[in-house]
Amino acid sequence: MKITRQKHAKKHLGFFRYNFGVREPYQLLLDGTFCQAALRGRIQLREQLPRYLMGKTQLCTTRCVLKELESLGKELYGAKLIAQRCQLRSCSHFKDAVSGAECLLSMIEDGNPHHFFIATQDQNLSLQVKKTPGVPLLFIIQNTVVLDKPSSKTVTFVKATESGHLVSVHQKQSIKKLKEEQGLVKTPEQKKKRKRKGVSGPNPLSCLKKKKKVQDSNQSSAPEKKRRKRIRNRNRTKALSRAISETE
Repeated sequence: MKITRQKHAKKHLGFFRYNFGVREPYQLLLDGTFCQAALRGRIQLREQLPRYLMGKTQLCTTRCVLKELESLGKELYGAKLIAQRCQLRSCSHFKDAVSGAECLLSMIEDGNPHHFFIATQDQNLSLQVKKTPGVPLLFIIQNTVVLDKPSSKTVTFVKATESGHLVSVHQKQSIKKLKEEQGLVKTPEQKKKRKRKGVSGPNPLSCLKKKKKVQDSNQSSAPEKKRRKRIRNRNRTKALSRAISETE
């Protein structure tokens, strides 16, 4: 049974790794219900999860989840201790804390760019997570951790990307990385290293002395008259000179 469970986990991980770029160390976002179920089942999460997922893992949670567990009182004190040992991931609810479910859903918005796993026993939260493509879901059943198979939304999204209708977040990141390697896109470091323009000197053309224009009052007032060329008719002058000589 254990071997079959690991085979399914390996198959599902390969699907998420190939299509969505999920990689080690796997970041697992835990909520209060998952911590409580692990406590009741006496599951050593730090030991069993790396073995089950066959890779390095990071147990994570958010401040909203911790505040929710604190507000629920002593009954969930053990779950709170488990959550406090997890790494904190910063959420956008700095001033006003929200419920743990709402906080975890906000962490996987915009296509789950940080490749978070969601670990929960909350059925409503699980249904909401399955609506977001590319989010692996973990839950506990019969005191064992199980990685759920990819949701129908995820499978449909992958088929659409393969047909060329959609582009996944992982593909966008790969395209951006290739452009940066080929120098087609400026990295933030290149943008910061802009050359500052030094203090430029005066324009050399502006330093030249201006030529004084001497204007003749007569020339400016009287318009120039064009001289007409006189064309002499040589044949006519020859005929006149012959007539004068004959009369004499």
